[in-house]
Amino acid sequence: MSPPPPPLGRSRRRGGRSDHAFDPALGDSELIDVRSKFAQGRWTRARSLLVATGTDWDRRGHRLLALAAVPSAAGWAADWLLAEPDSADATTLLACATVVRSRRTEAGAEERDRAREACLTAAALDPADPTPWLGLMTLERTHGTHEAAAGHFEEIRARHPEHHHGHHLMTASLAGTNPGSDPLHEVYDFAAWAAEQAPADSPLAVLPVVAHAERYRVLAAAGAVSDDPAASGHWSGRRARQVMKAAFDWWLEWEREDHPRHHTDLNFLAHAKICEGRPAEAAALFHRIGPHATEVPWSYAGRDPYTEFTAARTLAFGAP
Repeated sequence: MSPPPPPLGRSRRRGGRSDHAFDPALGDSELIDVRSKFAQGRWTRARSLLVATGTDWDRRGHRLLALAAVPSAAGWAADWLLAEPDSADATTLLACATVVRSRRTEAGAEERDRAREACLTAAALDPADPTPWLGLMTLERTHGTHEAAAGHFEEIRARHPEHHHGHHLMTASLAGTNPGSDPLHEVYDFAAWAAEQAPADSPLAVLPVVAHAERYRVLAAAGAVSDDPAASGHWSGRRARQVMKAAFDWWLEWEREDHPRHHTDLNFLAHAKICEGRPAEAAALFHRIGPHATEVPWSYAGRDPYTEFTAARTLAFGAP
């Protein structure tokens, strides 16, 4: 007997959104400890953490953006720069914090211009680091154009060809270039190409699933498909079955759970399995996710993300 339709959508647009705060640290215990000190102005711990992170570019970007999300991050990074004016770490952290502030609803064009300038300053100070370009790409995803975001992505890839966050941002940007239904949309080719180019143990193997979810976001927002995953047909076609099986089979063999953003991939896979109507397979993913839910893709199609995540997890754990 086929499983019952997933519960996604029961909470949509009813009673507002939950007040659950999604933690960008994603279980990075060192980062969480340092972040609590940084929020109190103790930036020397952040300096030590970033020195230890070195040129692990995925981890560096992950940690800098999580630190930048601290409400007082820009002020503490500026204090750090006063003490160490030539610090690339402090300059990049200030740039990332400025990007976070410029993405607020009330931010104006002048604040966004300052964020772009701060990122370019950081990029000039440490030309090998893709993180300032990640900051610029994050900004362009909110306030710029796809063409600008794509240009920043090329700068990221030139420095770190497997950059996880950069590929996710590029996939999301590319998915929105044509809101109409198109089974041959270029985002699928991009995701397949990136997965094929990456080493066998790279989490970019999950990128085709991310591309499928991003297209669902765009199509549902445009009204081109139903915002009910079970009724949309988006998760039951041949492409969906192919990318889901390939990614899930890869995950079963994957042993590198030390990647700083691996919970992001697990959330995309669990969401896809729930939408596909395979809650028993999703259960294994939810066990690995633990408390580390991510806002996307659970927020897609106008959902309250935490309510959708918990409803999907409950369904998965109750599946035979």
